[in-house]
Amino acid sequence: MTATLPAKATRTAAHRAPRPASRALTTPTALRALLAGLVLLSLAWGAFGGWVATQHSSAADSLVSTDERLSLDAREMFQSVGDADATITAAFLASPRPPRGQLQRYENDLATAQRDQSALQAAGGSPAEVSALANVGAGLSAYAGYVGETTAEYAMGYPLTGGSFLQDASGEAHLVLLPAANTVFTQENDALNAASGQATELPTLLAALVLALVTAFVLYRAQRWLTRRTKRVLSPGLALASLLLVISVVWVAAGFLAARSDLDGGIAHGSGPVQNLALASIGVQQIRGDAVLNVISRSGSTSFQSDFLATSKKVGPGNGSLLGDAAAAQQAGGQGSALLSTAEQDATAWYAANNQVYLLNTKSDYAAERDLIVGSGAGSTGTAYTGLESDITSAIRADQAVFDSAATKGANALDPLAGVVIAASLLMAAGCAWAVSRRLAEYR
Repeated sequence: MTATLPAKATRTAAHRAPRPASRALTTPTALRALLAGLVLLSLAWGAFGGWVATQHSSAADSLVSTDERLSLDAREMFQSVGDADATITAAFLASPRPPRGQLQRYENDLATAQRDQSALQAAGGSPAEVSALANVGAGLSAYAGYVGETTAEYAMGYPLTGGSFLQDASGEAHLVLLPAANTVFTQENDALNAASGQATELPTLLAALVLALVTAFVLYRAQRWLTRRTKRVLSPGLALASLLLVISVVWVAAGFLAARSDLDGGIAHGSGPVQNLALASIGVQQIRGDAVLNVISRSGSTSFQSDFLATSKKVGPGNGSLLGDAAAAQQAGGQGSALLSTAEQDATAWYAANNQVYLLNTKSDYAAERDLIVGSGAGSTGTAYTGLESDITSAIRADQAVFDSAATKGANALDPLAGVVIAASLLMAAGCAWAVSRRLAEYR
C-alpha cells in the first residue's frame, strides 16, 4: 500500500524542488552571445562601410588620374592622325616640295599619335580596344612609309607616282587608322562613363546605411535588455558605441553627398562638354579630310558633299549639336563659354568656305578648288580649319581644368571615409566588449 503525503508536505516539496532553469544560470550565456553578436556587427559595419567608401574613393581617384586622361589621349590620337593626313596631303597638293613648317606639323602630329598609342596600349583595356590599338600601331608605320615614298617620288620629279603613294597614305588613314582610333576613343569614353557612375552610384551607399540602421537598432535593444536584466540604467560602453556609429554614419553621408555634388558638377560642366568637344573635333577632322580627298579624287562625286552636310549639322553650332550641347553645359562666365562662342562663329565661316569648295567641284574647277583648300589666305579652308581646331582644343583645356578642380575636390572628400568607418567600428567593438564584459564579470 502506497503512503500518501499530507497536502502541506506536498506543497513544501514542490516549493523546494529545483526549477528547470533559473535566470542566474541563463544570463551569462545570453551575455556571451550578446557580446559576440555586438562585436561582430560592429566589425561588419566597419568592413562593409569601409569597402563601400573605398570603392567610391578608388573610382573617383581613377576618374581623375586615369580614365579622364586616357579618354583625352584617345581623342588627341584621333585628332593627330586626322590632322597629319590633312596637313601632309594639302601640303603636297600645294607643292611637290612642301615648306618645312608643314612637314614639321605633320611630323609632330605623327609623333603625338605614336606617343598616345603607346600610353593607351600600356594602360591595357578591353579586347576590342587592344585590337584597335594594335591596328593603330601597325597603321602608323604603314602610313609613315607611304608618306616617305611620296616624299622621295616627288623629290625625284615623279609627281604621278608620288600622288599614287599619297592616295595610298590617305587610304591607310581613312580606312584603317581613323576607324581604329575612333574605336579606342569610344572604348575609353565608355570606361570614363563607367568610372563616373561607380564614383557617384547610390545602391552600395544605401546598403551601407541600411546596415548602420540595423546596427543602431541592435545597440538600442541590447541597451534595453541589459537594463532589464542587470538593473543598470545606462551602459557607458554601448552608449559610446552608439555615438560612434552616429558620428561615422553622418560623416560618411555628408562626405559622400559633398563628393557627389563636386563630381556631378565636374562631369556636367567639365567632362561632359569635353566629350562633346572631342566628338566635334573628330567631325571637323572628317570634314577637312573629305575635302582634301575630294580634290585628290577629282571624281565629281557628291558623296563627300553629302557627308559634309550631315557632319556639319552634327557638329554644329545649333541646338542639339555637339558644339551647341557643349556651350549649353558651360559654367556661366567661364573661359570655356567665351572660347566656344568663338568656335561657333569660326565653324559657321568655315562651313561657308567648304560650301564654296563643293560648288567649285560641281563645276569641275579643280584648280580653284585646290587653291581654296591648300591656300594660306584668310578665305582658305585650311586657315579657317586651323583656327577652328585651335578654338576647340582651347575649350577642351578650359573644360578639363574645370573637371580636374571639381573631381579632385570630390575625390579628396571621399578619401578619408574608409578610415573613419573602420576606426569607428573598431572603437565600437571595443566599447561593446567592455560594456558586456563588465556585466558578465558580475556573474563570475
